[in-house]
Amino acid sequence: MIPAIEQRWSPRAFDPVAEVSPARMRVVLEAARWAASHGNTQPARFLLGYRGDDTHRRILATLRPRNRTWAHRASVLLIGAVVTADERGELPNTVYGLGLAVQNLVLQAVDLGLVTHQIGGFDKDAARAEFGMPDDVEPVVAIALGHLGDVADLPEELQARETRPRRRRPLTELVFGGTWGGPVELGEPADQLEHE
Repeated sequence: MIPAIEQRWSPRAFDPVAEVSPARMRVVLEAARWAASHGNTQPARFLLGYRGDDTHRRILATLRPRNRTWAHRASVLLIGAVVTADERGELPNTVYGLGLAVQNLVLQAVDLGLVTHQIGGFDKDAARAEFGMPDDVEPVVAIALGHLGDVADLPEELQARETRPRRRRPLTELVFGGTWGGPVELGEPADQLEHE
C-alpha cells in the first residue's frame, strides 16, 4: 500500500493555533479537482473557511454540537457538495464523484503532513440555507483539516476514541468470488510481498 493510505486516519485533536496556508490548500484542492468522475462531469464543489474567518464560523455552526466541541480547533473547515445537474440535465453518480474527490483531498493532505476528519454529523439544510446553495447543489460532507493536536485538549469522552487502535474488516468479509459470500484467492498478505 502507498504510505498515505496507511497513514490516513480521522483524528479529532487539532492544533488550535497552527495554520494551513492558502498555498497548501491550493495543492489539496487541486488533488480533489483531478479526481475521476462519471463522464468527467466533475460534480464536486467545496466551501472553504479558515479558522477565524466568517466562513469557518458559519460552517462550524452547521455541525452537530458534539462535533463542534473539537472541530472549532481545525485550521480549515470545508463542506463538500455535489452539483446534481448541468446543461445536459441530471448528472449520474454525483456522490461517487465527490467521494473520489474527497479521498484525493484527504490523501494529499496526509502527504503534506496534515490530518483530516470527515464529518457526516452536520445540518445539510442549514448549510444549504446559510450559504445560499442553489437547488441543484447538495451538501454531503463537512471536513476538518489541519495539524495534529494534543489528545488532552479533547473532551474526556472523546479521548479514549482518539487513541483506540484502527480496525478494518478482513478482506474475506469484503471481497467474494463465484457467488456472494464465496471465497476468492488474493495471494499473500501485503506485508509478505517483496518489492520488485
